[in-house]
Amino acid sequence: MIDTEKTFAAIDKSIKKTNAKIQQEEISLVQSVAAGTALVGGLENAQMDELLIFPHNVQGVVQILDKDSVGVVFLDNADTIRAGDKVKRSGRVIDVAVGFELLGRVINPLGAPLDDKGPIISSNRRPIEVEARAIMDRAPVDVPLQTGIKAVDAFTPIGRGQRELILGDRQTGKTAIALDMMLNQKDSGVICIYCAIGQRTAAVAQVIADLEKYGVLAQTVVVVAAGNDTAGMQYVAPYAATSIGEYFMEQGRDVLIVYDDLTNHARAYRQMSLLLRRPPGREAFPGDVFYIHSRLLERSTRLKPEFGGGSLTAIPIVATEAGNISAYIPTNIISITDGQIYLSAPLFQKGLMPAIDTGRSVSRVGGDAQLPAYKQLVGPLKLFYSQFEELEAFTKFGTQLDAATQARIKRGQAIRQVLTQQQYHTMSAADQIAVFMATNAGLFDGFDAKQCDKAQKIILEIWHAGFGDVINNINHKQKIAAEKSAEIIAAFAQALKNEGLS
Repeated sequence: MIDTEKTFAAIDKSIKKTNAKIQQEEISLVQSVAAGTALVGGLENAQMDELLIFPHNVQGVVQILDKDSVGVVFLDNADTIRAGDKVKRSGRVIDVAVGFELLGRVINPLGAPLDDKGPIISSNRRPIEVEARAIMDRAPVDVPLQTGIKAVDAFTPIGRGQRELILGDRQTGKTAIALDMMLNQKDSGVICIYCAIGQRTAAVAQVIADLEKYGVLAQTVVVVAAGNDTAGMQYVAPYAATSIGEYFMEQGRDVLIVYDDLTNHARAYRQMSLLLRRPPGREAFPGDVFYIHSRLLERSTRLKPEFGGGSLTAIPIVATEAGNISAYIPTNIISITDGQIYLSAPLFQKGLMPAIDTGRSVSRVGGDAQLPAYKQLVGPLKLFYSQFEELEAFTKFGTQLDAATQARIKRGQAIRQVLTQQQYHTMSAADQIAVFMATNAGLFDGFDAKQCDKAQKIILEIWHAGFGDVINNINHKQKIAAEKSAEIIAAFAQALKNEGLS
């Protein structure tokens, strides 16, 4: 006869030993699939930006919440997904690995490595979408971010925590300027993040090679959503890159992040929005295309010391067509950012690089962070250069000019030669100031390009050999005394005279 009490006791003991847990999963079916998007029925408890798992471990992210279905954008190639396939909730919103382990690595927007340096072991992950820091958490933008580019640091300076747009037509040097900004941070302690959105793989590989060649890759994180990736992956890329940057910012570090470019990001968002049947608006973009960029760029700031004291400086890049900066996406982002650097196709075609149109470029914040020595020199430079550009257009009609006007044209031409700068040849703030002092004094007037380059080299040799104390004062945010300035210019003039360049 069976002893039921002993039997039940044995069963109960076995159950306790197994430590079995009931796991509840919410599963539904794919209703339809269309070019990187899907409509999934059910999933009543799904949340916005939640990751969904499809067959073959394909991942998708929730973008639309309707009463009876959810709209999903695939992050992986979804050619194998068909209507009727099972879909499972992951229970977590899309996030990315963060931490110092990412420095020197090339990753996709989900934090997976794309280089050959092994897996990334990071215990920290952050959602790619977080609320921007409150106004009371933010500090003023009063520390300069030196780019090493004379035309930028003098005319459109950038402060740490600022958002400065680079825009211009295709092949005018937008990425080249952003790359030089990153290269100039080599010894500054600034962490760089390069986010490639919809770019050719070969172009991204060249940027990575340049970062490695000039010794900056070790302090850089490269986030890549290439042109052959899904629209969903291109859409989440800048948000993931910003979350990585915010982690460093909260650790008290200064971060420079380049979004290359937000035109491709807007197009990717338009593509997935139209496929998800969101109402199209101007140029077929959905009505919230402004919002997706404003909530991205609003996360860039400088924090007060009690909140970490770091900064996140954003350099978004936008492509224009035929120089039209009044198009929909450029005007949207101009209104979000704190200034723009506009690259002119005609200047580029003349070989005047960087092809920055100083008349259309502006920095609304960086002047507050600019070194005092710059402010002593930039006013006359801007005045002469703006007058020169107007006079140059006027002289095309063959008008005879008086001596004073000819002198202004010579000075303007000298400023243009000085502002011309080759890629990968960034210049320290103190060296730029020395060159601008000589320019304001008219020491370069009448020189051609070769003479101007030679004269700059001579001046910088004298500068480093005899004025180390002034260089130190400039770096410590001090002005140059009038008598010292006269002494420096006299030394420069004598050096040029000795070389037959006076």
